[in-house]
Formats: sequence, structure tokens, C-alpha cells
Amino acid sequence: MTLPRDEHGPAGAAGPGRAGSGLAGSIPAGPAVLVVDDEDALLELVAYNLRRNGMEPVLARDGAEALRCIEERRPQVIILDVMLPDTDGFTLCRHLRERGVQTPILMLTARDSEIDKVLGLELGADDYVTKPFSPRELVARIKALLRRTEGRRQQVGPIVIDYAGHEVYRDGQRVQLTPTEFKLLATLASEPGRAFSRQELLDRVWGEDAFGDPRTVDVHVRHLREKLERNPSQPEWILTVRGHGYKLNSPVARL
Repeated sequence: MTLPRDEHGPAGAAGPGRAGSGLAGSIPAGPAVLVVDDEDALLELVAYNLRRNGMEPVLARDGAEALRCIEERRPQVIILDVMLPDTDGFTLCRHLRERGVQTPILMLTARDSEIDKVLGLELGADDYVTKPFSPRELVARIKALLRRTEGRRQQVGPIVIDYAGHEVYRDGQRVQLTPTEFKLLATLASEPGRAFSRQELLDRVWGEDAFGDPRTVDVHVRHLREKLERNPSQPEWILTVRGHGYKLNSPVARL
């Protein structure tokens, strides 16, 4: 990879799963960016340039470690290499989207192939960069993805859904949801006031894992109400549509 001299980072980037530790007097940590790649030199280079631009690098060398980082660190952007030791970037991207993770994903590919690019975008990636790349271009694309996610919050009464961070808050306090619960809430919030049938929610949220049992939806709605409603037995926001399914009470504000 041929790069301008001033863009090469210092040796000693942080190991996988941890934010890169900055130099003395470095810019305080900003948006967390997860970088998933098995090349140490690339991880070090990208981490250095992220820190120089006020971002916090979180590093992973394989898919399993990436999943742990996503759960623990809630990054604002994911940079995902196509070739990984334990899986491939396409499979991991699809897995994340199927589990309701809405964090922007930028794919790294060593092949300038239209098929690879189209496949990545079809599976839910937001952008791609072909190796070798300019760190300036990569940082510019990351910043564009961060700008795109600004305002990706919805408020329903006391409930705030942060799509970029994959987090939910009630009365300003973060509420821990499972990936399935988050996807169910996001599906209801996609069309506030609209009644979704149990079967439609089953298809959208669980897909091929649904096993065709609508009671699965009822169980997860009950869990959501227990976590989000002030009085789960008399819900204000996640409402039952008798004989049909569920809807999210409106109005909903975009923040």
C-alpha cells in the first residue's frame, strides 16, 4: 500500500478489541469506529488516522471478536474487511443486518470487482473502499457515514431509539434490549400508528428463524413492555390491536 508519509502511524497500535491508545495530548475520544481486519499493519494505520481525526478506533481481527466489540462498545461505524480468518465480511454484514444492527458498515475489498461491491451493498453495507486506499479517502467516507446517521433517533413519549448506536433510552436512562427486541421495536417504529399483524412481525423480525409461531411475537412484546412501559399492564406506547397484532402509538418525533 503506497501512502503519503505523514499518514503513516506510529508503531504500537492497541491490540484487537480495545480502543487505540492515543499519544500524550491527543484529541479526546470521539465517535467509536470498529475496524475488522486480520492485517496488523492495516489496523495500526487506520487506527492512527482515526485518532488524528478525533475518532476512537476499536480493533478486531476476526468475526467473533467483532461481534463482541459491537455488543460491548456500540460503535458508530463499522469498517469490515471482506476476507477474515473465521468468516467473510459479506456473511458477517448479512448476520448483523438480520439481527437488527443498523450501524453504518463500510466494506474493505482487495478486489476491484463490481460483483463484490454490488453484493456488499445488497447485503446491507452502506459504502465500500477498494484496497489499496488513501487514508484520507477512508476518513472522508467515515465522516460522511457519521453525518448520515445524525438525526437517526426517534422519540416516542419517554422512549428514545438511537439507530446509529443501536441503543434505547427511557426517561434518559439506557435500557438494555436484546438484538431481537431492538429489531421488533424498530419495526414498529418504522411506521408509527400502523397496525402490524403478528405474522408480519414474525416475518420481518425473525425471518427464516420464525418457526411460524405467532406467540413468539407476544412473548417479546411483553418483554418490551416490561422494559419500556411505566405500567406494562396498561401500555401507553406499544399497543395491542385486538385480533390483529400490535402498533406503536404516535406521535413520534425525529431527533
